[in-house]
Amino acid sequence: MSLIPSWFGGRRSNVFDPFSADLWDPFKDFPFPSSSLSASNFPQTFRENTAFVNTRIDWKETPEAHVFKADLPGLKKEEVKVEIEDDRVLQISGKRNVEKEDKNDTWHRVERSSGSFMRRFRLPESARMDQVKASMENGVLTVTVPKVEEKKPEVKAIEISG
Repeated sequence: MSLIPSWFGGRRSNVFDPFSADLWDPFKDFPFPSSSLSASNFPQTFRENTAFVNTRIDWKETPEAHVFKADLPGLKKEEVKVEIEDDRVLQISGKRNVEKEDKNDTWHRVERSSGSFMRRFRLPESARMDQVKASMENGVLTVTVPKVEEKKPEVKAIEISG
């Protein structure tokens, strides 16, 4: 017995089965990148102007530094910019160009993003803005912002008389 009635697009699957291949995509009719978009209903002009809406960046704080890691597959380091603004803002931006299309090609699915992206992060007062380092390896950008060494309070033992 199906738990999803046939008036929902004729889909008949068990919603309690996590391995069901017939999954409902609530975003399939919206005009933004989704796993259900195929090339036929994803216009070329939209693909050219689509930003990296899914640029994922992790920010972790260690005792020595703030570390940012961004997944940027397929980008070269020349296509990515890392900037620091005066008001303690780290900006990571870049651009991926659309692949050249041959008119004889038939696209079956377009899921990769193209266009520009920009992410901004306000850094805390403990960040050493003059010693920021960035590296890129295997499509992962790593930005390291060292922290100012916190001066540990000096503890002086006081002898108790009496």
